[in-house]
Amino acid sequence: MAAQFGNSLTEQRELLGGRAAAVLDPRAVISVTGDDRQTWLHALLSQNIQGLAAGQSAEALLLDPNGHIEQDIHVYVDEAAVWLIVSGERGPALLQWLNRMVFRAKVSVSDLSDKFATVVTFNEPLDGATVSWRDPWPTTVAGGFRYATSTAAETRWNYIENLIPLAEVQAVTAELSAAGTLAVDALRIAAHRPAEAELDEKTLPHELDLLATAVHLSKGCYRGQETVAKVHNLGHPPRRLTFLHLDGSGHELPPVNSTVRVAGETQARGRVTSVGQHFEAGPIALAVLSRSTPVDAQLEVVDQDNRVIAATQEVIVPPDAGKAANLGARRSLLGGRK
Repeated sequence: MAAQFGNSLTEQRELLGGRAAAVLDPRAVISVTGDDRQTWLHALLSQNIQGLAAGQSAEALLLDPNGHIEQDIHVYVDEAAVWLIVSGERGPALLQWLNRMVFRAKVSVSDLSDKFATVVTFNEPLDGATVSWRDPWPTTVAGGFRYATSTAAETRWNYIENLIPLAEVQAVTAELSAAGTLAVDALRIAAHRPAEAELDEKTLPHELDLLATAVHLSKGCYRGQETVAKVHNLGHPPRRLTFLHLDGSGHELPPVNSTVRVAGETQARGRVTSVGQHFEAGPIALAVLSRSTPVDAQLEVVDQDNRVIAATQEVIVPPDAGKAANLGARRSLLGGRK
């Protein structure tokens, strides 16, 4: 829960090397048990939950009727339960909605948030973890579809969230150095990995390239599926996730929600959603921009005090994302790495 313990740049190296662990801000942890647990969740969420075997991890979305993301859920299946992990802020709404949807299903929904800490490691899970959720990013899972063509960030994100009983955190992590959340965020940004920080009330999965890891395009009905299919097959998402290299000469990072515009213009093209100082790439950010923003344009980030930071963009979701019928077989639904 600490932002950093010492030098965040050193902490990033230690995390990537498997020599450090970071305790995240409190997460909501929900356990779903009962005979119908996987088929029930399968009908509610965007991912193929009933196809998961014990020991497997997945990412799934809860969408509103118009296809906007309400919850980005980390899913883990064991022999007796399906575990759901979301941020502490979004947890109560997810718990309430799941309880409303039980009806006659043979399921039981339990809030276990006060029993576990969520501890991040890279490469290997922690011995003693009750659950170790492995992030599927940056692969394209079976039934998914990736718009991004860049592979530059793929080799540096082997991220694991370990659920550790609160009383055992110190003992379980005793042989690892401590890292803070700033180090985790910087590594996530460098890996082009969208998270809840990138969400707002209008976010579509396509805008963040989440069809690759969080959506199964050929599974049965779920709320918001019609919009997912329509935008993917016939249209284009109105916004696109972008990676920004920031000018570091001013030695300041812009705050989240700073405006992004094309250099020389006054019109806002989007906003910064995540920002960090990376041990190799320097000051970096993720931003959500309008689809019409030219991919070769020099950008500027403007904070609330009108301070301007120059930025160059690295495309994650291209402007031509969508209209899948016109895309080559290379970007098929076969799954696996690009």
